Amino acid sequence: MKMRKEYDFSKAQKNPYAGKLKRQVTIRMDEGTINYFKKLAEETGIPYQTLINLYLRECAVSNKKLSMQWKSA
Repeated sequence: MKMRKEYDFSKAQKNPYAGKLKRQVTIRMDEGTINYFKKLAEETGIPYQTLINLYLRECAVSNKKLSMQWKSA
């Protein structure tokens, strides 16, 4: 099938589920973490925010828990 030169989107409808796919949040991250994902983004061609989302999703799906202990002063 060939691509047309022009398409008519005048009667197109917005995807009603698009807003539920992702939610914008504000998160504070240290500079080193951001730089890590930005470098990885350059290597892979995937936007760094998408990489962060993919990593966090993998953690959530696998029920990964952070193991850490606070040392007493």
